[in-house]
Amino acid sequence: MNSSAALTLILGKRMERLQTKPHGNRSIPLQLKIASPLDRLDVIVRPEEMNVPGFNFHPLRGFKPTRYSVHVNGPWCITFEFEEGDACRVDFEQYH
Repeated sequence: MNSSAALTLILGKRMERLQTKPHGNRSIPLQLKIASPLDRLDVIVRPEEMNVPGFNFHPLRGFKPTRYSVHVNGPWCITFEFEEGDACRVDFEQYH
């Protein structure tokens, strides 16, 4: 299962209630902001490949195996682990 499908399963109905963030004269649905990091998670083979401008990629402290985070919007982040060349245990959360 790809990470986009996994996140949709994890979030269930919460995805329907995600609010939009005003951006100038238009609103950008939070779902669209989630799409870019998830698409990238589907194609990378090492977690460090998520270290691109705008993602604020970093490992989280205190987790074994290591969990990583990329910023989405406000306090919301996509967190994940990496195993055998694939992102796994992908979640959308406020971990602070």
